[in-house]
Amino acid sequence: MTRYLGIDIGGTNTRVAVSGPDGAITRRAQAATPLGLEAGLERLWDLIGQVRGDEPIASIGVSIGGPLEWRSGVVSPLHQPNWRAVPLRAILEDRFGCAVRLDVDTNIAAAGEYRADPVRPARLLYLTLSTGMGGGFVIDGRIYRGVDDAHPEIAHQAIPFRCPNPERVVCECGAAGCLEALVSGNGIRRIYGRAAEALDPTDWDDIAFNLGQGLRNLAAIYTPGVVILAGSVALGGGPRLIAAATDVMRNHLRLVPAPEVRLSALGQDSALIGALTVARFGYDGV
Repeated sequence: MTRYLGIDIGGTNTRVAVSGPDGAITRRAQAATPLGLEAGLERLWDLIGQVRGDEPIASIGVSIGGPLEWRSGVVSPLHQPNWRAVPLRAILEDRFGCAVRLDVDTNIAAAGEYRADPVRPARLLYLTLSTGMGGGFVIDGRIYRGVDDAHPEIAHQAIPFRCPNPERVVCECGAAGCLEALVSGNGIRRIYGRAAEALDPTDWDDIAFNLGQGLRNLAAIYTPGVVILAGSVALGGGPRLIAAATDVMRNHLRLVPAPEVRLSALGQDSALIGALTVARFGYDGV
């Protein structure tokens, strides 16, 4: 039976899974991601050995943080400082002798959400609210890319925001008023002095307002049919956050139809399932 391998390399955990032709996961494993490159690769080989067994792998999909060069497969994930200019695709191809498709984690997760949606919307925008914020856009089954393959940075839009300590709105990119600085885990901790799970209802109202303003901009510019939110902050805020942010989006949106906004049904598995998706279908046929 044809087998596919999915790899999700995160700054905290590395996860791998094997699926058959139908995409259903048959075996999976995960472990903490070591800080060093050599230790990280050894951990990856160990995890792959746990799930692969002796079966040949037809192709491999990989999700990892950016920045990276998806065509060459050279990665330099921001939150893994010891992984710089690593030719990860070539390393995997040499070791396993099969095709390797690699991309930014949010693009991969968007592909996973698209494949898991029974409707397969023509325009699907995926957003993750976690330590930071990012997104991926799938149009007619193809991952959207900007000029020169630039990855769109949806978190670094400026919005009219609401928060109790505006002097603490500082984005790690250096620009002023970024959405990420207001609704990400790091931004929330900086502004409110505590983690998202410790916020009170008034604080969550601020987060919902700011997220809703960002959704308004994204809906007006990208005109997606569906927006899916994932990540620890979005999942922690839950349906109340999504409903309140959607109301703000709708109340401030003009001229274009409002998209459906919902929480991810895949939870923390979006990127892992997305990696299996690109392994099975490639970048442009998810």
